[in-house]
Amino acid sequence: MADAIRVLIVDDHQVVRRGLRTFLEVQDDIEVVGEAADGAAGVAAAAELRPDVILMDVKMPGTDGVEALGRLRERGSDARVLVVTSFTERRTVVPALRAGAAGYVHKDIDPDALAGAIRSVHAGHVLLQPEVAGALLSGEGGGGGRAGALTDREREVLALIARGRANREIARALVLSEKTVKTHVSNILMKLDLADRTQAALWAVRHGMAD
Repeated sequence: MADAIRVLIVDDHQVVRRGLRTFLEVQDDIEVVGEAADGAAGVAAAAELRPDVILMDVKMPGTDGVEALGRLRERGSDARVLVVTSFTERRTVVPALRAGAAGYVHKDIDPDALAGAIRSVHAGHVLLQPEVAGALLSGEGGGGGRAGALTDREREVLALIARGRANREIARALVLSEKTVKTHVSNILMKLDLADRTQAALWAVRHGMAD
């Protein structure tokens, strides 16, 4: 288990935590290192246990998932957060993604698909179930710009954004400075009339530019 993906489960329902733990513990490459019943306890546990991936509910009493995501980012946590929740409305999804969630899935996800989602976000990808992506796309701002307006380099940057890569990773992959990457990202959002990187990633998936 030395190379196993270390997972922390944060959910206010004990039965959910127990069910997730029971399933994940039979996965050869996943190790559940702890549980927490609310966002504040999850942030504290993350600092102590240093998990690779955190499974986080959104709606919890006290410190909710979005606030916990913000605290994790403030503390410089390296953990990738996969939101596992019953709420997939745009008004719930968007704040979580903007707060730093690497993925967002519904609690009724197939167990094997959940294991795959954990592996995917651990590998650095952004992962959204179809209904979650649909909720975002239904309110997608603008997007009226055309792919033809993008330069070849901007297309490369957009494809990497769709894979969940940060500016530093994009710069390294394309042998560019981070400042240049930021300029490309700004140009992409302007040309496609999009508000943020999440919308850019979804636009790229929708238009077949994410491969």
